[in-house]
Amino acid sequence: MNVVLKRGLLVSTMFALALLQGCATSVKASATQNPAPKEAFSSFGRIIVKPAVFRQGYSGDISGLIKINDNIQKDLASYLEEWNKRPANGRTLEIQPVIEEIQFQHGAKRVLLGPLAGSSGVLLRLNATDNNGNTIARPEFFQRAGAMAAGFVFGVHDNLMLTRVANLASGYVIGNYSTAVGGPTGADDKALR
Repeated sequence: MNVVLKRGLLVSTMFALALLQGCATSVKASATQNPAPKEAFSSFGRIIVKPAVFRQGYSGDISGLIKINDNIQKDLASYLEEWNKRPANGRTLEIQPVIEEIQFQHGAKRVLLGPLAGSSGVLLRLNATDNNGNTIARPEFFQRAGAMAAGFVFGVHDNLMLTRVANLASGYVIGNYSTAVGGPTGADDKALR
């Protein structure tokens, strides 16, 4: 084998290994299905969705948090307006979106490194409590954007991941309003811890 061919083969092998190492996200979910809340959300005269936050002690990508929050608030705005027009019954449900973990590849890093920047992933939890502090539900929602797909479209998949996780969380709130039924986490078997 000539030297140029050997070097080319070595460079190609190293590039392939780098791609494979950067592909997986360490963000994982614990289940594929969320349990039903303790009661339907319509049992509460008022429902408040607080702004999204990072879990205590966690520092993540603030732009990812803002995008997730904006999508949840937008998804639920008309529902909350309608639901909160009903007569008050002394019961309030507070829903706190909490980003447990996020790996969000975006911007210059994604454009410059493409797939080498790695995969993106997010784990979001909704802490739903009543006005006495009792937990009504703690569903989790997971989404990821693979390094290869996201890398070749300059981060579009990374941003769509944030929209999808927000839509899953909003869908859980809407789907459990009339009847407590639970809902999907968005994770598949490969995404579980």
